[in-house]
Amino acid sequence: MRKMKAAVIGAGFMGKTHVEALRRLGTVEVASVAGISPEEAQSFAAAQGIPVAAPDYKAILADPEIVGVHICTPNATHAPIAIEAMKAGKHVLCEKPLAMSAAEAQQMVELAAKKKLVNATNHNLRYYPMVQQIRRMVEAGELGEILTVQGTYSQDWLLYDTDFNWRIQKKANGPLRVMGDIGSHWMDTIQHVTGLAITELCADLAIIHKTRKQPKVAIETFAGKTLQPEDYNEVKIDTEDFGMCLLHMGKSCRGAFTVSQVAAGCKNRFEFMVCGSKCSVAWNQENPNQIWVGNRNEPNKLLLKDPSMLAPKAAGYADYPGGHAEGYPDAHKQLFKRFWARVADPSLPIEYPTFADGLRGMQLLEAVIQSNKKRAWVKCAPAKGKK
Repeated sequence: MRKMKAAVIGAGFMGKTHVEALRRLGTVEVASVAGISPEEAQSFAAAQGIPVAAPDYKAILADPEIVGVHICTPNATHAPIAIEAMKAGKHVLCEKPLAMSAAEAQQMVELAAKKKLVNATNHNLRYYPMVQQIRRMVEAGELGEILTVQGTYSQDWLLYDTDFNWRIQKKANGPLRVMGDIGSHWMDTIQHVTGLAITELCADLAIIHKTRKQPKVAIETFAGKTLQPEDYNEVKIDTEDFGMCLLHMGKSCRGAFTVSQVAAGCKNRFEFMVCGSKCSVAWNQENPNQIWVGNRNEPNKLLLKDPSMLAPKAAGYADYPGGHAEGYPDAHKQLFKRFWARVADPSLPIEYPTFADGLRGMQLLEAVIQSNKKRAWVKCAPAKGKK
């Protein structure tokens, strides 16, 4: 069978992640890449063995052989590129947050529907096998009534004022940084797992470093910082380093979570706990192949990833047997596999987060902005398909 041709727009950390995951599918060829400049695209293509380094993303959209594109660019460019791609008839998988506003995201949802194009928001954290196992445990009633949820998404890669990245500034990243970048993941995952919608929230945001030292040359995300003082410009910071939210979910569930990019020692600590009337379950992305199960009247236990012992609907998200770890790259692969399967066969069910899920994320982020500004609780837009 001839492979479907894909292009990746964005030649940074996430671009590389997408290329590697796409190649593992076996049904897709990464045929072209575009970066912020022709030189960046050429360097990336050479390093990754991609046949075409496009001069810009418009050249990719003009190529009739490209079936779909993965958008891995700074947040401010997501919606403009995605809209142009869909107008060119390309299926689109876009990084999150989907857009700079709910209004932009709504445009993307409507255009995808009008053009009948497969569309996805890259909420890859849903696709760890053990996250799917928790979802199925909730569906089966094993936790009972969901009473509370809590957790964090904490990192330390922006701990120092010498740490810098394009995400630091609103002009490229949007009005929210830590909430938009990783808080969006936490809120999406907790709703996906519990089946409950966030109905109301109260948020507080904080800028820890009022100024930062911006390198005079570009540095890749999460890369070590080795520049000298004379290689920096000091700039004022307009996005938050830390945030926290109180939540109302469904009819009676309550919750809370924090997000931080200044938490020393936390490399990518995305964790959540769902507490039900029968038991509690917890998962941590830094130890992704196990679930903690907490009980009132019997010993607590750990469930280890083994597809032969998972719920049938969760086992399909694990491609390796028990004792063989699956992690961050595998979660992307699972999402991409389902997206590209539907590109090949539109009659298949939608088993991935769509632009509509990305729109929901933008509505919640706008509620966070409003709540932080008002210093008050804010009601959230209704979510389709959730309680």
